[in-house]
Amino acid sequence: MALVLQLRSVSGLRGKGDRIAKAAFRGLSFYTRVLENCEDEAKFDETFRWPVATNIDGNEILEIQVFNYSKVFTNRLIGTFRMVLQKVVAEGQLEVTDTLIDDNNSAIQTSISIEIRYQALDGTVGTWNDKEFLETPSVHSEGDGRYSLETDSLLSSHRHGSDVSPGKSNQQSTERSFRRAGKGVFSAMKLGKTRPSKDEHRKQDDPAVLETEDLDRKAMRYGAGLEPDTISLASVTAVTTNVSNKRSKPDIRMEPSAGRPMDYQVSITIIEARQLVGLNMDPVVCVEVGEEKKYTSMKESTNCPYYNEYFVFDFHVPPDVMFDKIIKLSVIHSKNLLRSGTLVGSFKMDVGTVYTQPEHQFYHKWAILSDPEDLTAGLKGYLKCDIAVVGKGDNIKTPHKANETEEDDIEGNLLLPDGVPPERQWARFYIKIYRAEGLPRMNTSIMANVKKALIGENKDLVDPYVQVAFAGQKGKTSIQKSSYEPLWNEQIIFTEMFPPLCKRIKIQIRDSDKVNDVAIGTHFIDLRKISNEGDKGFLPTFGPAWVNMYGSTRNYTLMDEHQELNEGLGEGVSFRARLLLGLAVEILDTTNPEINSSTEVQVEQATAVADNCSGKMEEFFLFGAFLEATMIDRKIGDKPINFEVTIGNYGNQVDGSSKPLLRRKKEGGDGDEEESELLQNSSDDEGGEDGELVSVSSSQPMKPLITDRNYFHLPYLEKKPCIYIRSWWQDQRRRLYNANIMDKIADKLEEGLNDVQEMIKTEKPHPERRLRGVLEELSSGCLRFLTLADKDQHHSSRTRLDRERLKSCMRELENMAQQATALRSQVKRNTMKDKLKLVQNFLQKLRFLADEPQHTIPDVFIWMMSNNKRVAYARIPSKDILYSIVDEEMGKDCAKVKTVFLKLPGKRGFGPAGWTVQAKMEIYLWLGLNKQRKDFLSGLPCGFEEKKTPRGQNLPSFPPISLLYTKKQVFQLRAHMYQARSLFAADSSGLSDPFARVFFISQSQCTEVLNETLCPTWDQLLVFDNVELYGEAHEMRDDPPIIVIEIYDQDTVGKADFMGRTFAKPVVKMSDEQYCPPRFPPQLEYYQIYRGNATAGDLLAAFELLQIGPGGKSDLPPIDGPTDMDRGPILPVPLGIRPVLSRYRVEILFWGLRDLKRVNLAQVDRPRVDIECAGKGVQSALIQNYKKNPNFSTLVKWFEVDLPENELLHPPLNIRVVDCRAFGRYTLVGSHTVSSLRKFIYRPPDKKAQHWNMAGEIVVNMEPEVPIKKMDTMVKLEANSDAVVKVDVTEEEKEKKKKKKKGGGGGGGGGGEEVEEEEPDESMLDWWSKYFASIETMKEQLRQQEAAAAEAEEKEEMEIGEGSKAQVKNKDKDKDKDKTKAPKDDKKKKQQPVPELPEKKNKQKIDELKVFNKELETEFDNFEDWLHTFNLLRGKIGDNDDNATEEERIVGRFKGSMCVYKVPLPDDISKEAGYDPTFGMFQGIPSNDPINVLVRVYIVRATDLHPADINGKADPYIAIKLGKTDIKDKENYISKQLNPVFGKSFDIEATFPMESMLTVAVYDWDLVGTDDLIGETKIDLENRFYSKHRATCGVSQTYSIHGYNTWRDPMKPSQILSKLCKEGKVDGPHFGPGGRVKVANRVFTGPTEIEDENGQKKPTDEHLALAVLRHWEDIPRAGCRLVPEHVETRPLLNPDKPGIEQGRLEMWVDMFPMDMPAPGPAIDISPRKPKKYELRVIVWNTDEVILEDDDYFTGEKSSDIFVRGWLKGQQEDKQDTDVHYHSLTGEGNFNWRYIFPFDYLMAEEKIVISKKESMFSWDETEYKIPARLTLQVWDADHFSADDFLGAIELDLNRFPRGAKTSKQCSLEMVTNEAELPMISIFKQKRVKGWWPFVARDENDELEITGKVEAELHLLTAEEAEKSPAGLARNEPDPLEKPNRPDTSFIWFLNPLKSIKYLICTRYKWLIIKIVLALLLLIMVALFLYSMPGYMVKKLLGA
Repeated sequence: MALVLQLRSVSGLRGKGDRIAKAAFRGLSFYTRVLENCEDEAKFDETFRWPVATNIDGNEILEIQVFNYSKVFTNRLIGTFRMVLQKVVAEGQLEVTDTLIDDNNSAIQTSISIEIRYQALDGTVGTWNDKEFLETPSVHSEGDGRYSLETDSLLSSHRHGSDVSPGKSNQQSTERSFRRAGKGVFSAMKLGKTRPSKDEHRKQDDPAVLETEDLDRKAMRYGAGLEPDTISLASVTAVTTNVSNKRSKPDIRMEPSAGRPMDYQVSITIIEARQLVGLNMDPVVCVEVGEEKKYTSMKESTNCPYYNEYFVFDFHVPPDVMFDKIIKLSVIHSKNLLRSGTLVGSFKMDVGTVYTQPEHQFYHKWAILSDPEDLTAGLKGYLKCDIAVVGKGDNIKTPHKANETEEDDIEGNLLLPDGVPPERQWARFYIKIYRAEGLPRMNTSIMANVKKALIGENKDLVDPYVQVAFAGQKGKTSIQKSSYEPLWNEQIIFTEMFPPLCKRIKIQIRDSDKVNDVAIGTHFIDLRKISNEGDKGFLPTFGPAWVNMYGSTRNYTLMDEHQELNEGLGEGVSFRARLLLGLAVEILDTTNPEINSSTEVQVEQATAVADNCSGKMEEFFLFGAFLEATMIDRKIGDKPINFEVTIGNYGNQVDGSSKPLLRRKKEGGDGDEEESELLQNSSDDEGGEDGELVSVSSSQPMKPLITDRNYFHLPYLEKKPCIYIRSWWQDQRRRLYNANIMDKIADKLEEGLNDVQEMIKTEKPHPERRLRGVLEELSSGCLRFLTLADKDQHHSSRTRLDRERLKSCMRELENMAQQATALRSQVKRNTMKDKLKLVQNFLQKLRFLADEPQHTIPDVFIWMMSNNKRVAYARIPSKDILYSIVDEEMGKDCAKVKTVFLKLPGKRGFGPAGWTVQAKMEIYLWLGLNKQRKDFLSGLPCGFEEKKTPRGQNLPSFPPISLLYTKKQVFQLRAHMYQARSLFAADSSGLSDPFARVFFISQSQCTEVLNETLCPTWDQLLVFDNVELYGEAHEMRDDPPIIVIEIYDQDTVGKADFMGRTFAKPVVKMSDEQYCPPRFPPQLEYYQIYRGNATAGDLLAAFELLQIGPGGKSDLPPIDGPTDMDRGPILPVPLGIRPVLSRYRVEILFWGLRDLKRVNLAQVDRPRVDIECAGKGVQSALIQNYKKNPNFSTLVKWFEVDLPENELLHPPLNIRVVDCRAFGRYTLVGSHTVSSLRKFIYRPPDKKAQHWNMAGEIVVNMEPEVPIKKMDTMVKLEANSDAVVKVDVTEEEKEKKKKKKKGGGGGGGGGGEEVEEEEPDESMLDWWSKYFASIETMKEQLRQQEAAAAEAEEKEEMEIGEGSKAQVKNKDKDKDKDKTKAPKDDKKKKQQPVPELPEKKNKQKIDELKVFNKELETEFDNFEDWLHTFNLLRGKIGDNDDNATEEERIVGRFKGSMCVYKVPLPDDISKEAGYDPTFGMFQGIPSNDPINVLVRVYIVRATDLHPADINGKADPYIAIKLGKTDIKDKENYISKQLNPVFGKSFDIEATFPMESMLTVAVYDWDLVGTDDLIGETKIDLENRFYSKHRATCGVSQTYSIHGYNTWRDPMKPSQILSKLCKEGKVDGPHFGPGGRVKVANRVFTGPTEIEDENGQKKPTDEHLALAVLRHWEDIPRAGCRLVPEHVETRPLLNPDKPGIEQGRLEMWVDMFPMDMPAPGPAIDISPRKPKKYELRVIVWNTDEVILEDDDYFTGEKSSDIFVRGWLKGQQEDKQDTDVHYHSLTGEGNFNWRYIFPFDYLMAEEKIVISKKESMFSWDETEYKIPARLTLQVWDADHFSADDFLGAIELDLNRFPRGAKTSKQCSLEMVTNEAELPMISIFKQKRVKGWWPFVARDENDELEITGKVEAELHLLTAEEAEKSPAGLARNEPDPLEKPNRPDTSFIWFLNPLKSIKYLICTRYKWLIIKIVLALLLLIMVALFLYSMPGYMVKKLLGA
């Protein structure tokens, strides 16, 4: 269904110009090509086709606009033609000629002539006149194509248009020109049956007129009177990239990358846990990665343990395996040797999730712990950790996280990837396994073979079951004995948190076996592809759908060498089985009591699904034709070769026959045909009834012929073998169609982006226009998807995933179209780069969406068999060759000739073996429904007859078994091989002897071998004569076969080594075309050379294919080469093609050679450097004795050379170092290739531009800069001298990593340090204060950069997201969140009271240095401002170390530079004053004689070291090596630290140049055995020393002559300044009055006085001079940035683990020449010592403690209270009060004092403790822990364990102020810390108040369990000595005894007293009542007793 427009011509144009037209319909517009220089008529003759998905409404409008085209400006509109399509819809076809209208809707005299046709949806077409169906009864056989069509009818019925995808400029003149072309143009017409029968005519499935006939896109302009290539390359959307429609692009990268093992390192730091649920626990953290487990140490009785332990796991596995490994963190309670402990909670995540994070890491994030055994329980606590995953070559930057606050906003920093909600719920994952089919025979077990031998039993020998692995758990189905088509209908249920942090589910069919189970096939389901987390998203869902499994070939040997492929590693090489499965997820409602709370994997029965649930069975037809098989590797041998094609098990000859495929069960006529008869491949000619096809799946074996010494080819010549296979699959084409549409959009986008990048790289004009065009194409492509994909919505077998995926794809693409349109308007010259990145994201997203998780038709495999052994294969995804009647839905290779390179299967294809081509095939494939197959030959090159089997002779639709080409064209190929560059070194000399071999069809030729070069300029023309190509001439023109160029290295012995390969398409000239511009002569182009997957250089060449016409070769253009070259038979590249050269001079500065390694075990002694460029070169002077002086005596030499004018074509320059030996021999040491001379080209400055900036004075005002605002940085030195330097303490704690300092004190790091009044003069600041303040500044800067970046991004989002407002809203929310955070921080900091005394406020700024969080050289461009370092690489890399890193190949370094310029230089340069001609361009460089230097190395500290001992720690010390000096600071190792603070400086005397490479290493000290290297870093001191940036001694911020900031350099600022001015020929410095200094034309101002130690002020110029130095980069001409005073952070690397950082070292280096005045002593940076403190805690009273005990006698509630306390971490110092027995009200009185002495590091707010880790430890380990005081209340029991009642933990730096009374003390004080005022004991010194005790109740809620009145008093050790106090209530300073009520003395100690107490108090009334009742009772009894006698007495009257 389509609308086709043929735009013929536009006439009546005015003037002369370039014309272009644009046709638009339904928002999709096409452009024609540009017609250049047309006058009054523009003959476009182009056809456009709009595939339409819904019927066209009669009111829709087609619009055509004609423009005057302009390359530079926008096109000018000439006129517009609009037409309502009513008539077209009615009649189906219309020819129109009409006038255009201009902008004002008035007609102009220009007219347009067009033809329109419309084919409606139901296949009906407008009425066709009969003769349009060529009634030629003599149709020989389909596509036979020998008859000539004399008819003049419009042959367009079957062939209109071509498959133009949107936005392609379709250069075509179809229908009309056919008519003129007359004979033979169209001879390969295929009309199927002569006349379509009526019933066929209306079938929905294949409209009678199939419209995707693939006519050539640029096709036939024959007779159209047009020059064949008048297409301007600058065509509006520049889509003329080589896209043809008979061939598809080959893939150049060969080697499989999947499945190859790599190095990975997972590093995990467990910092601390919080809020662990449970009472009085001893937690341990278990860290598990994959199978490996490691444990932290145990912390006793605490719910918030602090560990700070670092673990590293090293792996060497393929990426797939790595990323599926699960990281599991679990907290275990009270684990010991005897018992495994109980699990508190755990957290799981797969490695892939970590790896996809930015920087591959989570840093300081909180993992939520949950209990997998108990789903109903809430969270079990939080674990704070860092997790990083590093692959080889990734470098991880430890973030200096700026925005962290000390309160640890846990909720804001959860360990979850973006977009995962913090409240994850439990969910059930149901994986339903229904059935499998097509399993291979697995008679691998030995038993089975024995059995078979004995009994001859040959049953099905496969016992399959399915195993599913997900999130670290595995479940498996039952085993189905002996079955190839097992039926399970079981479901495996996993219970896991949702969304899960594990991305893939692994589903494996395994064969159960007594010996060992093996995998049959593996499939991975990626959860991201089957769910969508957006607000309109859906839960993971899948199927029921079939998945195909691939793996090793189906041959049954005992040992399968490709078994790994069945495990899912690497690309499968054969179909294994298919499995019907489904997946559903149900979120659990954990409140429901019925729920089964176990998370064990369960297996239960599942309801079977209907047979047709996965789609209706359809018969598919696969056709293939082998057009060429060349480049067959000669190793295979010359046995006959054939090719086998399989799809699923169909076509598989080895075991396709032994078992039934699908049977055709004609079940009670329900039309659901399940197919399966034996497909015998016995003979080709037997068939079923009515010419039933029998598949032919392999070509006839044929003996290969020799092409050259490496390759064979098969001599197919004009007879091309074909194969065809019928197969039956569920019809789910829609899935593949949608994927194809998206893939095509993505391909086009990728191609466009490559164009844009190429344009930027080659500096072509206007890349931004191309990008706009790309975006326009993208948005129209996306909108096109929306119309197409929405078609057959109501397919019965569509699964839920199909529907949801379609919805989400449509949403995404609609969104993308809007964004692309928005972006398009923003693409400007300057925003190109950023926008390009955004568009790259679109590409990734499209590729992700296009990947269809539910498979349908299996992939097609093509195997090459030699002597019936499988040798090499190619795998072609079935969707790529799937046919559809809508172009966009067609597979990209369907009905096209594709060049396929066969490769070796599995592991054999790794490494060099995988780089050789096994075979190159030109293959044509077509796959589609059998009933649509009438067109399956349409895309073949025309001009063939079909050869069929005898059965099919007279059946037109019967497929051929071979094609016989009758049309043959003869060509001459000219390959202009100019040069290659940056090839790869294949010889031990570090060079190669390259030659190129060019393959075309079955011919090959070589260039000459050029010895010893990596940049060969062959300058050679290779001529291939009599190249025979089969097919029509016109198709050759646009679709020539590809040329393969391979580069080899010639070896004198053995065979040549492969160095790389590239492809090219020749430019074709037919015999009737002129050899003239624009196409000829062709331009040289760069072709990227690949070696495996890696690039290996470029080839500069051009290729032309010239048709040899009837006149023979004499008609070909002559070859006019340069005549002066006498190269014998070798032809040079002709003149029009070779580049234009001009004369350049290359000056080389030879400085010296460094670090030369041995060559063949001999030391290098007399090296020389040879420089070569484009065949010319120069040699350096010989170094006479490398040991004594490795520098050159002659510094500058030059040579002249002819180089191309075009800088992009400049050849590289080669630097080779040779060692001259005796007798004139020399050996190569190493070489280096400078691939681009561009940065060394000198362009003389423009005269005009020079002068303006020298005029006038520019005043630079040097007020002291406002520092970056810190929250508050104040230094108060009051009279009583509490020196408080407050530097945002909250940051400090956060930066645990950053400040693992050993010593505290010294104010700068924050925190007060007491200074005795006796010594007020001692300065409080030291170097560490400066360092900490600087780190703060650095973090602040990072924070601001982050904020700025975020803001920019926000803006971007706002601009793009006009269509999608929701995104913006969310962004804003985040922004507000940040905003609200900041003020809160401020508040907190202000609330920390600082004792301010009014007498004296002396605010002082701490001087800072610059902390670089990277190496210094990266900041200063490697200090290569004039002296460059070139790494010399060793020659041949062995085959095994092909993946060897650069590092391992470096054999030394050459220091020097070069300058390239066009020869006659302008005079003024050489006329300058002081110009020394011997130095040429290198004026003013220092001498390179040896010089003595004092090197002073300062090592501050190391962070994140890689643990070296089994306990996960290391004992690091520093080792420094420079020349012969080797310092090992072994005595001062630091025990068990991964973040040691060294704080040391080392002085070394060295002589440059011999000793210039400084190595600083960190070793791990071992008691026994050798010490291990942890990591090292190398610094090139020489470049630093000579650099203009002056890296010898950093320039500090301010100049002072005493104190912590003393000037370090022996030269004062003023001396440095004068020296710089002199060297740079700058006028100055002139110091003037009033604090001014003038340098060149800049004036600086600044202070002029300095204070000495005694506070005396002296005048000085140094401040001014320093101001100039700190702004030296502003000085014109000579200025550059000077290195400031700094600390650099250098990564430590270990040669054994290349590329993986082993930690970082903070350090800096100062250098002082020995001939200058000596520098002062080194600064003292030794670590601060912790300060001794004593904390006294008095527990006065408790109140409202919950009552735990019941009294034995009276059942009363009471508690025997005591209070326990300790300073966090040191449970060994715990202290208990005495017991307050029998408290009945929860009140307890104690008056008890604890005393805790401790060492405290003020700067880091850490307590330092040293203790032996275990009884076996050699020495004490230093730990640093936060200062936290824990108080607990307990109930004492005599016989059982004491009961824990509650606890409170106070962080001594910030805890809530105690309440005044017990009543005011509430739970708020614990839960609501953020709002309460916090205090620090280090400032308050003394605090008293009430605090709550809390514990968790059954529901995990915090509840208050008591209150304690306590007093905290902090003293320094000295104060404590002066005023001692006793423990408990002891002397000195005893506390009075508490006044406790009597009962508390237990009753058996004083029974009477307690009885009295009991009686008196509570039971008084009870006792009285009992006594009265007793008396009454006695009276009654007495009465009854005495009454009878009394009565008798009375009666008897006694």
